[in-house]
Amino acid sequence: MKTSKILPPAINSAPSCAISAIRQAKTLEIALSGDWVLDAQLPALEPILAQIETQAIEKIVVSTAALGRWDSMLVTELIKLIDYAEQKQVAVDKTTLPASIQGLLTLVSAVPERVDAHRDQTRTSWARALTVSTGKAIQHGREMLIFVGEMIISTFATIRGQAHFRRQDLWLYIQECGPSALPIVTLISLLVGLILAFVGAVQLSLFGAQIYIANLVSLGMTREMGGLMTAIIMSGRTGAAYAAQIGTMHVNSEIDALKTMNLDPMAFLVLPRMLALIIIMPLLCLYADLMGIIGGGFVTVNFFDVSLTEYLDRTAHAVKMKDFIIGFVKCSVFGILIALSGCMRGMQCGRSASAVGDAGTSAVVTAIVFIVVADSVMTIICNRLGI
Repeated sequence: MKTSKILPPAINSAPSCAISAIRQAKTLEIALSGDWVLDAQLPALEPILAQIETQAIEKIVVSTAALGRWDSMLVTELIKLIDYAEQKQVAVDKTTLPASIQGLLTLVSAVPERVDAHRDQTRTSWARALTVSTGKAIQHGREMLIFVGEMIISTFATIRGQAHFRRQDLWLYIQECGPSALPIVTLISLLVGLILAFVGAVQLSLFGAQIYIANLVSLGMTREMGGLMTAIIMSGRTGAAYAAQIGTMHVNSEIDALKTMNLDPMAFLVLPRMLALIIIMPLLCLYADLMGIIGGGFVTVNFFDVSLTEYLDRTAHAVKMKDFIIGFVKCSVFGILIALSGCMRGMQCGRSASAVGDAGTSAVVTAIVFIVVADSVMTIICNRLGI
């Protein structure tokens, strides 16, 4: 016959502590016992707080005769008790507590809570919001003018040979923003030409004028869409990269080191990047125009009753040299705006990793806004001049 061995119950090794309350007239005596340490099983404080609220208590006395070990856990519970009693306008007698606990409680009450420690939900009037937004816009405009002025001064200093300019950096930036950008420019330009052809064909086919799809695609790409889409691509690809590069250098105090070595950061960092974009943007624009025309030709020849010879002939008659020149000029201006936006946000970057990300985002947004505004202004000027 097998006999089973009865195991003794598990012994809880956690220290125990207790709290009790006895009411005497209008005084509530709270007794603390046991070890009030971090790993102890703390008793619930809510029943004691309920007695303070429901009964007419005017004074609280804390008894620590049976108190054992204690640490910050006891002080935390006492702070909760004292704060609740003060909310109910009940006095707490702290003289019965040990001197060390009294000292800690005195330090806690001696350092008031900061006024701005918590965020308050406040409603701002539209006039106040408009004033703040206007002030920020003026500040951003002032910073932009200062940056452009410093850039112009550095450019003239470089021309006179008074600034340090690294030609090898210029060729490196041309490689980064030129040949390396051809795949994405190819894809986007082909798709833009394809979309222009389909959009134009929907209306032109109603009149049997599919042959003029070539005019629409070629003029649209050379005068507007080729340069505009290339600029938007480069603002997201190169402008953000410039902001991140210069922002990281700012975080690592490399720009401060350049100033210490008497090197102008504008001529050393900004000018090569700007020249690279000014040189490469017209070439990318020409390549984007060619890809857009190819994409439009693919749609026109394969989906509509237009031969390849007719498409090329209409393209040659529609596009003039002035159309290419307008696209080149626009792309050069876009290159300046992209470089200024990226480098300016990089130079204004804070000294943290999140600030570098914010600088890249701000550079892309700023560049795209400048590009759209500049393109609108130049288009209006060309219209008014009849070109």
